[in-house]
Amino acid sequence: MPLADKSVSSRFFTVLNYSLLTLSAIITIIPFLYIVAVSFATPEEVAKGGLMLFPTKFTLGAYEYIFSTETLVRSILVSIYVTVLGTLINLLLTSFMAYPLARPTLRGRGVVLFMVLFTMLFSGGIIPTYFVVKAFGMIDTYWSLIIPTAISAFNLIVLKNFFQQIPEGLEEAAKIDGCHDLGILFRIVLPLSMPAMATFGLFYAVAHWNSYFNAVMYINDSEKWPVQIVLRQIVLLSQDMIGDSTAQTEPMEYLPQTIRMASIVIATIPIIIVYPFLQKYFAKGVMLGSVKG
Repeated sequence: MPLADKSVSSRFFTVLNYSLLTLSAIITIIPFLYIVAVSFATPEEVAKGGLMLFPTKFTLGAYEYIFSTETLVRSILVSIYVTVLGTLINLLLTSFMAYPLARPTLRGRGVVLFMVLFTMLFSGGIIPTYFVVKAFGMIDTYWSLIIPTAISAFNLIVLKNFFQQIPEGLEEAAKIDGCHDLGILFRIVLPLSMPAMATFGLFYAVAHWNSYFNAVMYINDSEKWPVQIVLRQIVLLSQDMIGDSTAQTEPMEYLPQTIRMASIVIATIPIIIVYPFLQKYFAKGVMLGSVKG
């Protein structure tokens, strides 16, 4: 409906709504613009302080310092490998568990659901989890970054509720045609659940990419560190070397803050690139399982 055809109260609400949304968008994007601007700014400009959205003089010094070694490139490849493989395993195992739990005829369904909900309130603890990972021989392996977080209890419950909304007539028709349970899952249920799978895939991928604590706990080999650990080491090293008055090498003329901001940009860009491709599914999937009709 055109704005001119609305009542005064309706037009006021529309203008107020757009104004608040615009203000919220500006407030959200300003911190990220500041981070990007500082990462490209010179130390002299950063030292002046204040809010910076566009540096007056661009420099790639912070990025040159970060990429001065192949360690970062290797860690990015490690993070990509863990994120892709881990997300696939997450979606596969979550689907395999959510689908039978969505069937009311499953024996012991209530007990299993209770155990799933119990893990949302109480965890095993850091030390017992570490001993379990060690007992399975996953220390210093990429599996230690994937298997302990293979299934999210919250995502499992929501996906189960989504599977319950799929008409049972579709599954009954598939069974009449001779389709088995796995065939029903892969040929009917999952294709109808693409918004859910894309949404939870994004959640799992972001969690894997930003994973930090598990790598600190289970990975001792520096060549297997993900990008988050390497960026942390770079920031700490830059702070120590820049704080040393005797260090006069070229990369050390850049402030730790510019290196820190450049590290944040590098760690954020992959997720920003992936998100637009999943946005159409994400918009459909945010309300999964909330309405049953």
